[in-house]
Amino acid sequence: MDKIGIIVVSGSAERLQMAAMVASVGAVSGNEVRVLLSMNALPLFVAGSVAAAPSEGPFGAIMAGKKVPPFRALFEQAVDLGDAKVHPCSMAVDVMGIERSALLPWLAEPLGITAFLHECSGAQLLTF
Repeated sequence: MDKIGIIVVSGSAERLQMAAMVASVGAVSGNEVRVLLSMNALPLFVAGSVAAAPSEGPFGAIMAGKKVPPFRALFEQAVDLGDAKVHPCSMAVDVMGIERSALLPWLAEPLGITAFLHECSGAQLLTF
């Protein structure tokens, strides 16, 4: 089994979608996947948020009109069907004043970058 670490700081539809696809496919393929959600990505994982991620370019707009599985559902699928954990960044949680209880219930405990990088020791590390 391989390890995949994914750091997501962008709130763009395209980057979130790609990160979620990598996490989901990686987890269901038997890889250990760890995701850290920070900065502009984190607010999109607050429970009850219906905010759509803005498109970065034309592909995001095309995805919006197609039956592409939503990025939140793909991240949750990675958690449910494989060895994946999706962590909110503890620094971003603090800076934004987000209560842990306000985040989606399938998210793992908040982690700082030091702890996240320790968990990802030896992993392929991707950033979005």
